[in-house]
Amino acid sequence: MADPKIAFISGSGLYDIDGLEDREELMPDTPYGAASDSIVTGTLDGVGVAFLPRHGKGHRFSPTELPYHANIYALKSLGVEQIISISAVGSLKVEIRPLDLLIPDQLIDRTRSRSNTFFGDGIVAHVGFADPFCPALSDILALSAADQNVKVHSGGTYLVMEGPQFSTRAESELYRSWGASVIGMTALPEAKLAREAEICYATVALVTDYDVWHQTEEEVSVEIVIANLMQNVGTSRRIIADIINRVPKVRKCVCESSLKNAIITSREQIQEETKRKLGPLVSRYL
Repeated sequence: MADPKIAFISGSGLYDIDGLEDREELMPDTPYGAASDSIVTGTLDGVGVAFLPRHGKGHRFSPTELPYHANIYALKSLGVEQIISISAVGSLKVEIRPLDLLIPDQLIDRTRSRSNTFFGDGIVAHVGFADPFCPALSDILALSAADQNVKVHSGGTYLVMEGPQFSTRAESELYRSWGASVIGMTALPEAKLAREAEICYATVALVTDYDVWHQTEEEVSVEIVIANLMQNVGTSRRIIADIINRVPKVRKCVCESSLKNAIITSREQIQEETKRKLGPLVSRYL
């Protein structure tokens, strides 16, 4: 089996990865149930990678129903150190046009029905999340995206809504007044769980529409989203192929040790069952 250090979690429209050698499909056991789908591992240009379709093949899971904990836990258990997320978003700014790409550096959480941590039940950890995307990985992703002959915006705020419905016009205008750049439904709790698992996490956001605030554009719909998304699938595949050899083999960012001083529960108070459950995440500290 390949030793996957880099994982790609894809959203709508991208359900496989091209050029993968030594291909193997895995479904690791996790305390949180099954992942969204089998995780495909292999080598891409000699580099061990993993690929997971976020919504499952055929798009079976809504954003709220996604098994976020199982997905991140499974990737961690396979040895993944860096995750590149590919997600469809709507634009909240005139200058960020449909078919553009954006590499966000901030998040606003407007989800309501999702557990956003691995911790609890007798173990408490407060992980730093001031910069929710790995700066080092995001910089590399921005360079790779810029080489694909498309418009790329480096930096911006990704507002995560609950869904599965799209925004009302009032909500869309509110989020614009906050300075948010794009809106989507899947970056959280994915990014928070990756940080707790000490996995670098960065996103390439594929802009499919202007959300509902833009009165002169056609109102956002599934048909518009999918049509524009499919035009960007080829770009996504090229980014995947290009970024493989840009990602450093040794990490020097804060993500690598984000749990180092975060667990505040007295070690003698933590149950052995909890230690076993969170083993891949906390064993280096407990």
